[in-house]
Amino acid sequence: MALPKVHRLRRRQDFSQVYQAGLRRHSAHLTLRALRRSPSISNPASPLPNASAATQLGISISQKVSKRAVIRNRIKRQIRAAFQQLLPHLAADWRIVIVVKSNAVECGYEQFLQELKQLLISAEVIHP
Repeated sequence: MALPKVHRLRRRQDFSQVYQAGLRRHSAHLTLRALRRSPSISNPASPLPNASAATQLGISISQKVSKRAVIRNRIKRQIRAAFQQLLPHLAADWRIVIVVKSNAVECGYEQFLQELKQLLISAEVIHP
């Protein structure tokens, strides 16, 4: 099951904004960058209600992690599934970018879920 459209971070400008102004948290296999959006930022062109209040996720994974696209896509699917499981617990109005480190090839879904949860708690996107 795919991540709902409202929760996807897609534009290059949004990624750049999170990289420049967002806070950073690190774990063994992932780096989280998060930026709280101001309430004035909204997308009037969006047909979806509450689109401005939704927390959005983007995943950045380079070829340094693996030269094989199959492996990179598997990691992205696992991270999206873990994020989707944590979605009901997230605070609104955040833009999050997950940067995958090169040693993440050896991780499984459970480890991604645990690390992602710890990173979100430390960034105060989830309240423990």
